[in-house]
Amino acid sequence: MCDDDHGNGFDRRALFVTGAAAALTLGSVSFASGAEAAADGDQESRTVRGVLPTGSPDYVYVPVEVPSGVREFKVAYTYDRPSVPVGTQGNALDIGVFDQHGTGLGGRGFRGWSGGARTEFFIRADDATPGYLPGPVHAGTWHIALGPYTVSPQGLSYELTITLGYGEPGAAPRPVYPPERAKGRGRDWYRGDCHLHSWYSDGRRTPAEIAALARAAGLDFINTSEHNTHSSHPHWASEAGDDLLVLLGEEVTTRNGHVVALGTEPGTFVDWRYRARDNRFGRFAREIRRSGGLVVPAHPHATCIGCAWKFGFGEADAVEVWNGPYTPDDELALASWDATLVASVRENREWLPAMGNSDAHRAPDAVGLPQTVVLADDLTREAIQDGIRAGRSYVAESKNVSLAFTATGTKGEHAGIGERLEVAAETPVTVRLEVTGAPRCTVRLVTDQGVLFTSDPLPVAGAGTVEWRTTPAYAAYVRAELRHETAAGVVPGALAAFTNPIFLGDAGQ
Repeated sequence: MCDDDHGNGFDRRALFVTGAAAALTLGSVSFASGAEAAADGDQESRTVRGVLPTGSPDYVYVPVEVPSGVREFKVAYTYDRPSVPVGTQGNALDIGVFDQHGTGLGGRGFRGWSGGARTEFFIRADDATPGYLPGPVHAGTWHIALGPYTVSPQGLSYELTITLGYGEPGAAPRPVYPPERAKGRGRDWYRGDCHLHSWYSDGRRTPAEIAALARAAGLDFINTSEHNTHSSHPHWASEAGDDLLVLLGEEVTTRNGHVVALGTEPGTFVDWRYRARDNRFGRFAREIRRSGGLVVPAHPHATCIGCAWKFGFGEADAVEVWNGPYTPDDELALASWDATLVASVRENREWLPAMGNSDAHRAPDAVGLPQTVVLADDLTREAIQDGIRAGRSYVAESKNVSLAFTATGTKGEHAGIGERLEVAAETPVTVRLEVTGAPRCTVRLVTDQGVLFTSDPLPVAGAGTVEWRTTPAYAAYVRAELRHETAAGVVPGALAAFTNPIFLGDAGQ
């Protein structure tokens, strides 16, 4: 084994801007041996050290000249974590890799990403670290991608150890993907959690563990959503079944917010290397749709760095309003979403449905808290997506909570969640909510004017029915919220469930 030191800091003579925004490429790391000088089983290593200053670009690429005859590409890395003053960000350095096809935006050369979840990774034809794609290690210029998520005032010192193993490659596995259909119950309400993380990104659970938890939570479908990688897609086939539909996707984790690609074609990779100012999100939103997926901005008001959504909602198919256990961030997201409903009424345009997901990573994160309950024609990828896109859904904290929400006119006209009751402006309308599984919760009916009805707490048994009468002239839409009891007076309690709206009146009036 050979071990050399290479400085690779921010020497401007070694840098040039790549095709991706806010990215820089350092000087190359070379391996002298090549296939001719290396016997089967031999390894060579190079160590690269550098310092990234505060204000570093979003991505820094370290080119590695890979000779022919390489069986395994392996990288280990460390970086310093100095003490910083309270309120100042410390060091956090993500990592991934692109192969000889390059780092161009769109990801043709993408071979894996682990963010900050791992300190090393390997790639071989027959296997790879979770988060990375197995396949041959072809000769050419590979690029280790460093993502300085945050950099302390002292700078970020890093060290990379790159090891090439020589020899005959193993056989590449043939990917097998989960089916797009489960047994289903025909047209019915199906429960799902579409934002989950396994050990294929920064989660700690295996696909088998997640599938077992999903079944225990009463879910009918789930969606895989690893950060910036689709490497888990072939590892879910054995976890699907007649009782569990597994959709495939990705959590596209940019520096200006995260978006869930929901139900894309198997093997679809969506690039994340852009900010809102780059005006590139529309391109990748369209790519998600071309790949059969939905575009769902996640936790739009989360406070973690880079998590708050800044791309706008013009390209969204739905928005994740409730993420994990209910917090003030979710309350803000709910209010902001409600404001979009008012705007859609005012401007007579399409409205944006809401959904909720657990974003579960590890114990004690609860899979299915919350869950989106979708009215779909069958338990298939297309039918579930149609229901989400149409807003025929509500969000509940668990399988215990069930809702039936309708609006009826004086002549028997009828509409359900996500639908429109087309009656004249002054027509009396009866709104009815039937609830089970929500003990001592309060029902609130919310319209474009705000909260116009609040019930007494439901009985301890958790079941009850609420009726309210209005007209389209008074309420352009109505949606329901179930709130837990609170001791804070006028402050609403945490959500137990909420529905997408029912719109009242002729659309053009």
